[in-house]
Amino acid sequence: MQTEQLVTFCQEKLEDMKARDIEIMDVRNKSTITDFMIVCSGNSKTHVKAIAQNVEVEAKRAEQQPLGIEGAEFGEWVVVDLSSVVVHVMLDAQRDFYQLEKLWGQDSPSAE
Repeated sequence: MQTEQLVTFCQEKLEDMKARDIEIMDVRNKSTITDFMIVCSGNSKTHVKAIAQNVEVEAKRAEQQPLGIEGAEFGEWVVVDLSSVVVHVMLDAQRDFYQLEKLWGQDSPSAE
C-alpha cells in the first residue's frame, strides 16, 4: 500500500470507530521518522483503546504490520506506528496538553 493510500485507509478506520477531530499532517519536510501523522480523539479510555485496536487489526488484515503500538495499557494516548504513517489516538486532555497539531502542523518550522 502506498503512503497516501495508507493515510486514507487509516482515516477510514478511525471514522468507522467514531474517532473525533481527525487531523492529518504531512510531516515529510519536518521529520525523518514518518511521512504523515494522524491525530484524533476518543471519548473515553475504552474508546481510545478500541479505536487504536481497530487500526491495528485492520492494518494487519491489509498486510500492513504495525512497527509498534504504545500506550494501549493506559488508554489516554495510544500510538500506532505504521512506519510512513503514525496514528495518535488521544483523550481530549492529553491532546490539549501536548498540542501535536501545533508542534507538527503547517505553522511549525520545517526540517529543511
